[in-house]
Amino acid sequence: MLEPGDKAPAFTLPDQDGNEVKLSDLKGKTIVLYFYPRADTPGCTTQACGVRDRGADYKKAGVRVIGVSPDTVEAQRKFADKFDLGFTLLADADHAVAEKYGTWVEKSMYGRKYMGVQRATFIIDAKGKIARVFPKVSPKKHDDLVLEALGEL
Repeated sequence: MLEPGDKAPAFTLPDQDGNEVKLSDLKGKTIVLYFYPRADTPGCTTQACGVRDRGADYKKAGVRVIGVSPDTVEAQRKFADKFDLGFTLLADADHAVAEKYGTWVEKSMYGRKYMGVQRATFIIDAKGKIARVFPKVSPKKHDDLVLEALGEL
């Protein structure tokens, strides 16, 4: 997984509307980039709705929040619509970006091992460097931790 001070790996992914989002186009802005395992599952919904509900706090902090999962564009659109999320969700269907950020890991459930996304959040500064990393962040505590860190930067 990436560490503070590392250059944020470049990416281009489609958003929930099928529009390309390039990290390089966001230079000059602080980005909260969070990886989540799967749209419309309990933990991911808790986390996404938390971001939605704290949207004014993120706006006040001057950041753009972007969620990334290995779902399809269509799944991201349904998720965004169902919960009226109002922020960008990116479809990393081949998990290439998750691999670059070190969040595509071996997981285990009921003794079965499989590959999947480890929930993690990265704050990327205006220069494109990783400012903070929150690995395995709890969906319920996510926004408090991230907003507190943004206040310290």
